[in-house]
Amino acid sequence: MKILIMGAGAVGAYYGAQLQRSGEEVVFCARGDNLRVMREKGLEINSFKSDLKLGVKATGNPREFAPYDLVLFAVKSYDTESAARQLEGCLARDGVFMTIQNGVENEEVLCRFFPRGVVMGGNSRVGAELIAPGKVLHTALGEIEFGELDGRITPRAERIAEVFRRAGILGELTTDLQTIRWYKLMGNNSTNSVSALSHTTLGQMIEDPDGFNLVRTLMLETLAVGRAEGAKVSDDRVDAQLAMIRKSLNAAAIKTSTLQDLEKGKPLEYEAISGAVVRAARRHNMKVPATETVYTLLKLLEKTRKSGS
Repeated sequence: MKILIMGAGAVGAYYGAQLQRSGEEVVFCARGDNLRVMREKGLEINSFKSDLKLGVKATGNPREFAPYDLVLFAVKSYDTESAARQLEGCLARDGVFMTIQNGVENEEVLCRFFPRGVVMGGNSRVGAELIAPGKVLHTALGEIEFGELDGRITPRAERIAEVFRRAGILGELTTDLQTIRWYKLMGNNSTNSVSALSHTTLGQMIEDPDGFNLVRTLMLETLAVGRAEGAKVSDDRVDAQLAMIRKSLNAAAIKTSTLQDLEKGKPLEYEAISGAVVRAARRHNMKVPATETVYTLLKLLEKTRKSGS
């Protein structure tokens, strides 16, 4: 299968490397120093499982090696539209676009640019950080859960699942994309938001009693909104998720993607995360005070960073 990684940052590069190692033809779309280093020296994955170094096919123009059987969207959500504009005419005849980005809105954004039938959704479940151009630190997990927008188990979905399985990155082929997306947003809206505002790792925020309570409150608010949106999410997942984080051997070292962006001076992905929860809550006239607060604080933080003050 010929696969384009649209956005070869930490997440995209990790999955692309595993897919290439398993025998797939992979193209990495990147920019800046990351693109330069991948072209010159290849890609290096330092993983808690096993390290990997490989030469890769990298480009700043996705049209250069088109067409593709699968395009994995791994750009930040605020770059989805600009990335989509670059990909017109880049799919093979039976190809598909799959978003593994944060949030629950990117599928619909892609459907504004491409026919709904060529769009799939998914979650990235991985702890990874781009610690230098062309170099990824892999700290936790490493799976993709995905599905068709209409919930069917189609032959193409099964083919992709088999490709992911061979690469060791298959989490789940789901018939209920909305539910798994809201479960992922539950984690993002809580841990990503709190980590960026408090400059803490996953373990640090969970071990602090007040941090733990805030994270838990944000999770519960997110699931309540998800249920209003039609997701089959249960509050039981909250304490199970928190317990899993506490048991993780690597939690103290795991930085959320939003904290990583903050430390590197990159734009924050708050609109796709806390913003998405707030917008959905307003559609249902629901109150989400904790989420409203972190959303406002993240907006102010981003405004201050942009102004340089």
